[in-house]
Amino acid sequence: MNIKGILRSRLKSEFPPFAHLVIIKTIKSPILEAPTANDSLISNMSTSNAELKYMNGFRNFHETEALKGALPPFGNTPQKVAYGLYAEQINFTAFTKKKEANLRAWTYRIRPAAPHHGYKPYDGTPISQCEPTIVTPERTRWNPKPMPTTPTDFVHGMHPYCGAGDPSMKAGLRIYVYSCNANMVDSSYCCSDGEMLIVPQLGTLAITTEMGKMDVPSGFIAVIPRGIRFSVDVPADTGARGYIAEAFDSNFDLPPRGVIGANGLSNERDFETPVAWYEDRDEIKFRCFTKFCDKVFVFEQDHSPFDVVAWHGNCAPYRYDLSKFCVVNSVSFDHLDPSIFCVLTAQTAEPGVASCD
Repeated sequence: MNIKGILRSRLKSEFPPFAHLVIIKTIKSPILEAPTANDSLISNMSTSNAELKYMNGFRNFHETEALKGALPPFGNTPQKVAYGLYAEQINFTAFTKKKEANLRAWTYRIRPAAPHHGYKPYDGTPISQCEPTIVTPERTRWNPKPMPTTPTDFVHGMHPYCGAGDPSMKAGLRIYVYSCNANMVDSSYCCSDGEMLIVPQLGTLAITTEMGKMDVPSGFIAVIPRGIRFSVDVPADTGARGYIAEAFDSNFDLPPRGVIGANGLSNERDFETPVAWYEDRDEIKFRCFTKFCDKVFVFEQDHSPFDVVAWHGNCAPYRYDLSKFCVVNSVSFDHLDPSIFCVLTAQTAEPGVASCD
């Protein structure tokens, strides 16, 4: 599609309220000739999962572009962004936080993220229909969730099992089991309540996010920051099943190693962030599901949200191979605390106390 065609549609509705704790700033660029001979945006090369690439490092400041020259050579918001893209900053934390705790990403996308046909409550998922919280001091365990017998995608296969706290107070967590056998077709999911830690038990998840694509097989974990839209494909033969932890308090972080020292446990270099990938599809009916304050909403838009051509920042989806965890254990006597097996932690306001490890 020619770049002028991409920009032919203007904002068709008022800007809706954004997901809480996620601030997006949109800056429109005048049309600019691409810095290469290609003056149109086409879907990004191959989508074969075997060819996916990643950038290593935990919370590194990454930069990546799917079209050469899409990233500004310096600064974040030039008056004219290459290819006529829209510059949007996503703040995963308050932008006034200290530098070491400030998480954000600048994205450069084909269309603004805000315009759509308005949020509507959605009651078609187990999350929307969950029963009031039942409190018990008993020890509790659950059987594995059976695979669905009718086509069920990731959004409609998420079943809340337990939790504590309240996302509107930014305190607590939710635990889900997902069980699905169908791909998310022309739809996405976004959690505005907390960061999602996904643990596959059966079947490889092919996850497309606004910031790139990644495969997450059993034995890996994946983290999707709050406010990021993503879509999930599952194997046709087995489907997929696993667990999700949704942390309201804070972003997942590496546990402090203390006297262990600089190395061991989960090492920063082993975390993998996807490179930029985009698709340019419009004139379609795309449904975007959003979880906000423990309720599910949906809106429709006429294009794919996975149109981020380039981005840079220090917060993005990532995956981790659990086989690379460097175990620290006692070889003499006594039993050490289970914190020596902590891969990621989501801390509360009380130092040393986590809502989720």
